Amino acid sequence: MENKAKGFTYVKTPFNYISYYKDGKWDEGVLREEDTLTISATSTSLHYGQQAFEGLKAYRRKDGNINLFRVLDNAKRFQDSCERLMMPKVALDVFVEAVKKTVLANHEFVPPYGTNATLYVRPFIIGVGNNLGLRPAKEYIFSVIVSPVESYFDGPLKPVDMITSDIDRAAPHGTGHVKVGGNYAASLYPQVLAREKGFADTIFLDPRTHTKIEEVGAANFFAITNQKAYITPKSPSILNSITNRTLRYIARHMLILDVEETDIFIDKLDHIAEAGACGTAALVTPIATITHNDHVHQFKCHKEMGPITKQLYDTIVGIQVGDIPDPSNWITILKP
Repeated sequence: MENKAKGFTYVKTPFNYISYYKDGKWDEGVLREEDTLTISATSTSLHYGQQAFEGLKAYRRKDGNINLFRVLDNAKRFQDSCERLMMPKVALDVFVEAVKKTVLANHEFVPPYGTNATLYVRPFIIGVGNNLGLRPAKEYIFSVIVSPVESYFDGPLKPVDMITSDIDRAAPHGTGHVKVGGNYAASLYPQVLAREKGFADTIFLDPRTHTKIEEVGAANFFAITNQKAYITPKSPSILNSITNRTLRYIARHMLILDVEETDIFIDKLDHIAEAGACGTAALVTPIATITHNDHVHQFKCHKEMGPITKQLYDTIVGIQVGDIPDPSNWITILKP
């Protein structure tokens, strides 16, 4: 394993956004300086996992302005998560404006252009109030916090080694398709086990048969076949990754590749030349090997990031920072 994960370290910024839901409606929401919350010890978020979150980034442009990338898509996915966990939806325009206000209030913390560092944006919702019984809360908090973060990995993007897990991340008809904390809590144990064995992360297989690749830790899996097609798993228990959707668009419309959501069987990987994980945190992480049942499968592009994966990575980064024209109304430009 060439590069070591840094993870995200929280850096307190001057302002965050907070809004309260009570008596069937949201208040106006405000920016504030305090970054702690005081909630009831019987809040549903603490006992029954009634909470959801999003993750996106703000990017410094060459001209000094700031790009938000596909923030409306985050707002829509946030609503899906709220609906699944019986929480009140945050209106799309309210979500977007809350993110914009929070980023602009902390614009001095958006790292400089060209540093590969960004301002990470974390909107979240939690059930609060006095709720001892198992039922949806009557009160909620919606908040947006931000923190500058460096590149997720040390050094250049070198392919990493992965190992499959016999533990399931999500149930076949559970909450795997929405962005809720319980999915991530369930992934911690197999992730720690993988890293103790020297692997970068774990590969989750489909929970029904354990024969097909689903996700890579907290990220989506994608691959480039020998025929130069972009493939990615299709399953109702996989998170609808905005990064993966973006890469599929780039592959189909900009690189003119065939794109397919399909089953990828763990014991039939010889048709794959390049493999990787994609998500907001690390963006694109190339995979060198996958170990499954003591068998190590080494992909053809295992020493360096594959050529098509590199094109995908360079293109999405170029769009995010404004060096490549926005192909599909993904960018929201903020002027500090």
